[in-house]
Amino acid sequence: MSYKAKFRVWRGEGGEGRLEDFTVEVNDGEVVLDIIHRLQATQAPDLAVRWNCKAGKCGSCSMEINGKPRLGCMTRMSTFAEDETITVTPMRAFPVIKDLVTDVSFNYQKAREIPSFTPPSDVKPGEYRMQQIDVERSQEFRKCIECFMCNNVCHVIRDHEENKPAFAGPRFLMRIAELDMHPYDVADRKDAAQEEHGLGYCNITKCCTEVCPEHIKITDNALIPMKERVVDRRYDPLVWLGNKIFRRSDAKR
Repeated sequence: MSYKAKFRVWRGEGGEGRLEDFTVEVNDGEVVLDIIHRLQATQAPDLAVRWNCKAGKCGSCSMEINGKPRLGCMTRMSTFAEDETITVTPMRAFPVIKDLVTDVSFNYQKAREIPSFTPPSDVKPGEYRMQQIDVERSQEFRKCIECFMCNNVCHVIRDHEENKPAFAGPRFLMRIAELDMHPYDVADRKDAAQEEHGLGYCNITKCCTEVCPEHIKITDNALIPMKERVVDRRYDPLVWLGNKIFRRSDAKR
């Protein structure tokens, strides 16, 4: 069974654009990305949209549908009423290149600023041994498909442009937390998280968790534990004293 749906789609380049109205056919089982492709084929051949796998695993087709960040390939048309007007716009936190395609290079720049996994120098590849509980603790974070919808809804990035250079965003603060949890990572992630990547800007509203298509508990399992470890180092008197003693001992050696 098919029906006609009303779509309002953002059209434009750079900072200039408008919402354009379309009436388009919808068939059973289709998703929003199917409709965008039909618009390209029948009414708007120059409509730009980024996509790749169409299976919810590449994160390419992130967009805002009726004001909520979603994956176009995973948003079924059956979730909307047949007489509902569906508004499709690009992610708001990133500059628009054309139509629904945004410039997400900010995220890749932040990724490059994070030092990679740093194992001990005296442990060779193949000699790492981890407890299963340590594996499971960070396995959740590996499900990230880098759709960047968490960064898109984060108010620090979305509403405070001046903070973006000093803030990695929830996606990469989660990466820092994952590395800090790794029993074989010896890099000092705590001070860097606070001083270089803006962990203190996060006020744990959990908006990033709410839009994650992989249902990763970004706030509860990554950001809050990372904040706790940073606070322990800076403000717990016993930890502070221990750090002073051990640093002094290391300096004497």
